[in-house]
Amino acid sequence: MAENHVAHAAVEIPASAGAVWDTLVDPEATWMMGARVTSAYVVGAPITFDGEWDGKPFQDRGEILEVDRPRRLHYTHYSPMSGQPDQPENYHHLTFTFEEHDGATTVTLEQDGNGSAQEAEHATASWEQVLGALRDAVVADAGGGSAS
Repeated sequence: MAENHVAHAAVEIPASAGAVWDTLVDPEATWMMGARVTSAYVVGAPITFDGEWDGKPFQDRGEILEVDRPRRLHYTHYSPMSGQPDQPENYHHLTFTFEEHDGATTVTLEQDGNGSAQEAEHATASWEQVLGALRDAVVADAGGGSAS
């Protein structure tokens, strides 16, 4: 990969870092664009993203690289829908960091491996939506109900 533009997104969630982490790793929570995210969340474990996009089922995948609950989660991500060959140079690295302060948590996401500034901007916009959905899922969990 000749270029490496990094996408950045962040959201503040009115909950503890532990509560945010618990929602992030809950396979029943559908904050990731409706996909079911499954992993053991230990270094070296696979992570899968099963969902549907434009009426077609998909399964993205990656590997857990770092787990520091509830401060940091780092994993690779590959999507066959990218049209790129399934090779390590075509995987993104996603890093979630959690900073707790005054009863809230700021979640920051960085995604590397974007081939252009435009690609990184598109990824940033997508991740802002995803982090908003994570915030909504955490708030719904804290309220004892689910957003429907």
